[in-house]
Amino acid sequence: MDKILRIDMSADPGPKATEVPIGEYAGLGGRALTSSIVAKEVPPLCHPLSGENKLVIAPGLLSGSAAAMSGRISVGCKSPLTGGIKEANSGGQPSQVLARLGYAAIILEGKPKNDSLYRVFINRQGVQIAADDSLKMLGNYDLVEKMKASYGDKIACISIGPAGEMKLAAASIAFSDTELRPTRHAGRGGVGAVMGAKGVKVIVLDDSGTQTRSPADVEKFKAANKAFVAGLRQHAVTGQGLPAYGTNVLTNIVNEAGALPTHNFTWGRFDGASKVSGETQAETENTRGGEGSATRGCHRGCVIRCSGTYYDKDGNYVTKQPEYETVWAHGPNCGIDDLDAIATLDRLDDDFGLDTIEMGATIGVAMEAGLAKFGDAQAAIDLLKEVGKGTPLGRILGNGAAVTGRVFGVERVPVVKGQSMPAYDPRGVQGQGVTYATSPMGADHTAGYAVTANILGVGGSVDPLKPEGQIELSRNLQIATAAIDSTGMCLFIAFAILDQAETFQALLDLLGAFTGSPLSADDVNALGKAILEKERDFNARAGFTAKDDRLPAYFKKEALPPHNVTFAVSDEDLDQVFNW
Repeated sequence: MDKILRIDMSADPGPKATEVPIGEYAGLGGRALTSSIVAKEVPPLCHPLSGENKLVIAPGLLSGSAAAMSGRISVGCKSPLTGGIKEANSGGQPSQVLARLGYAAIILEGKPKNDSLYRVFINRQGVQIAADDSLKMLGNYDLVEKMKASYGDKIACISIGPAGEMKLAAASIAFSDTELRPTRHAGRGGVGAVMGAKGVKVIVLDDSGTQTRSPADVEKFKAANKAFVAGLRQHAVTGQGLPAYGTNVLTNIVNEAGALPTHNFTWGRFDGASKVSGETQAETENTRGGEGSATRGCHRGCVIRCSGTYYDKDGNYVTKQPEYETVWAHGPNCGIDDLDAIATLDRLDDDFGLDTIEMGATIGVAMEAGLAKFGDAQAAIDLLKEVGKGTPLGRILGNGAAVTGRVFGVERVPVVKGQSMPAYDPRGVQGQGVTYATSPMGADHTAGYAVTANILGVGGSVDPLKPEGQIELSRNLQIATAAIDSTGMCLFIAFAILDQAETFQALLDLLGAFTGSPLSADDVNALGKAILEKERDFNARAGFTAKDDRLPAYFKKEALPPHNVTFAVSDEDLDQVFNW
């Protein structure tokens, strides 16, 4: 991956693609590359939907190789939702395909001079950009079927749905999975709206005739990969829990811990949790679709295999296995305990191109505003369909929880920097609250997943209900996460590498053997810090201050049942997270 593909959507007489050497960005991948490009090339004060913003799509350093778990991809831009820097991460096939085509990144620049919608096709022979207004307002599912009809089924797709075309701040970018379905999403921060502002509906990738990327030291690479996979399979979370029940294995665990946000972050436990748990979900999937339906990877090379397929009562495909965050957002947060309704909502989100976390939080706020009753699944479905249709109400909801709260006069809106909180109440998992408050990305669970030590006892144990130790926990996890997001590795490898020194060493050996440069833990630490420093610098230049690194005030005032605790980490301590 020694080249970058720059696509100037504002060029005359039409969009133009230019391959350029990677140059000053050499050695970077994934989040390290997207954040470096955005920090250097995007004016921090620009409007996120303007031609000055750039959308950067970058596979990880190891993507396209034979390394296990290396198929994650990063999308970067200035966020329409937060107004700050954004990296949204996704699984699916495109990372591997784009890397095998030799590209370290695709950068969409400028914006079209007309209202045409474009499709981009990339293969070994080059790049084709064509206006195609027949694609306007297609859902992601119909869009991918149309691309298959045009290009065959050996492709991978990166696309937006109607939400992205409407430039809604909750719009996602879809990445096709191994079944060529648009089920994996770079969901957070409104990245789909930026792709829509660039006038690009879909990027089709075809890596036919390419080869798997070769490591610098083949034998060391093979040995390290073998040891790395063995470590993942030996760990209870990556080798047992996630493969059996998917990410939704967390519902019963977090509910029991009293940290499952229920009815718009009112309580920490949901009476119907067992009905929507990972155990119930896996049993439902395997019964309806056949044994093994709840076990598959979202990209080739995945050995954790925490995904699956959700079928209706007649055995018909509905959606991919809804992830824990999706089940929580459209389930307990909205008082809904019906897996079929949650799967329907997930399918609509994927088709319209919407972040399931943001939309679940938004519907929870709408329910608190009186637009629907908590627990009314059909009302939630109807509200989401308003977004897909682009009605005035739908456009309000499609711009996220913060906008919806302002429009309907709701005080209790669970957002940081304009982005909604995921499936862990910060009063019940206080380390997660530190990450929500201080991450440059806005409220984001993956930015520093403190649930590891707060709830799961992975990488140590820190009392989730007390402020002590939370700053250090979140700091260390944010640094490590930034580095992992740059490799193309799935973040779930963190469970094993936090608990098993030999698995962490295998990862270092894997990276070193691939690049030809030995890597140490200190190198990983330095990379993570450098990424965070660039991201925070961008946000500072965009006008962010320490006051933006805060949770909404009610989390410090309203006690969360059943533990009846408030968020107790002080503002002074929050300001110390990045003092290293």
